[in-house]
Amino acid sequence: MSSLSSGSRLAAAVLASGALLAAAFPAAAADHHHAPRHERAAVVVGAVHHVDSHGRGHHRGNRLDAEWITVTNNSRRAVELRGWTLTDAQHHSYRFHALRLGAYKSVKVHTGHGRDTWNDVYQNRRSPIWDRVDTATLRDARGHVVDIERLGNRHQHH
Repeated sequence: MSSLSSGSRLAAAVLASGALLAAAFPAAAADHHHAPRHERAAVVVGAVHHVDSHGRGHHRGNRLDAEWITVTNNSRRAVELRGWTLTDAQHHSYRFHALRLGAYKSVKVHTGHGRDTWNDVYQNRRSPIWDRVDTATLRDARGHVVDIERLGNRHQHH
């Protein structure tokens, strides 16, 4: 039998429990600028389709509305996007109007002109805004950062 007192054994157990908790919650959880991965918002910035400075898409014709970026809801619940914003590194910003994004659905945010639908919304801009290496920031209606995607560096959600 050990010569440790029950108080010493209790203190050792508490310290061991603390070490287990520290291992279970990585240091990233202490970063107050970004939510830990397990608490990330269900709505994220997704795919992007670029056009060059002349409005030509890298896959299709000469239509500016061919430049788009998706916003995807990965949750089981619909999300109301009214008041949410999508902004690039040069501070071009698009504010969503009344749009309820269904569970597991995406919406394409086109740079050019068009008529908004449930699947496609349009910024009505006259020139491309998304660069091949850019940053897309999605904020909720309160201005809180929901997701950041560094374009050109796929799988870098925060």
